[in-house]
Amino acid sequence: MRNFGPIARLLAFRRELVALWQAFFAPETPMRLKVLMLLVPLYLVSPIDLIPDVVPLLGWLDDMIVIPMLVSWIFRMLPQRAPVRTRTEASKQIDGTYRRL
Repeated sequence: MRNFGPIARLLAFRRELVALWQAFFAPETPMRLKVLMLLVPLYLVSPIDLIPDVVPLLGWLDDMIVIPMLVSWIFRMLPQRAPVRTRTEASKQIDGTYRRL
């Protein structure tokens, strides 16, 4: 399902932004990742860029490439949550403990 079209990438970027927003307020997210999340908008408004924004189109193109790359990189570093099992799923498992009747 790897589609590298611009629409698919835009949807993935939106999904990653929402996940980063939720992870920023989650207590289990490490502080170093929260600091990295704050650096992304700081890079966007910072006058220090790889290509300055005064260069007509290249400066904006630079931001449109670097920002999604940073968001994807931080998103991949997020800790994965353990899957939540419902009571019905847990009751379907076989109990492996030995009991004497």
